[in-house]
Amino acid sequence: MQRSVVELWTACEGGSLMQPQESVTAIADVGLSGDRYGAQVGSYSRPSDGPDRQLTLIAKEELVWLQETHGIDMTAADSRRNILTEGVHLNSLVGQRFSVGEVEVEGIRLCQPCKQLADILGFDFAHLMVDRGGLNCRILTSGTIRVGDVVALGND
Repeated sequence: MQRSVVELWTACEGGSLMQPQESVTAIADVGLSGDRYGAQVGSYSRPSDGPDRQLTLIAKEELVWLQETHGIDMTAADSRRNILTEGVHLNSLVGQRFSVGEVEVEGIRLCQPCKQLADILGFDFAHLMVDRGGLNCRILTSGTIRVGDVVALGND
């Protein structure tokens, strides 16, 4: 299975609905054009919050696991992550540089689900998704990310 981008999502401000995209412009050390964190209006956009929310990813396999093991249907939009990947073991990318299409990124830390997200969705699932909630990344080079792009690891 090829490691790839399955879906792209942005939200224009904190708490607003995630909107599907076919492509997005990633801006180095800023975020995604049109996304709340790129515009610094996300829930965790203070300068002291660091660069790790410039781009967020979640693995399709984790959402499938949640549905198959707990009967909870969570979409990529529900997760409030920017990119749904397939075939990528995101946890292994903490501290690693890799590319998403033409954009180079760095995995900073695991993105743990929080109470705020549980409140938005209206059900408590956070304890089920510990270490399965995705990856927070810093954008190192600017470029366009598209649905279908390959996620390439440093050894590819």
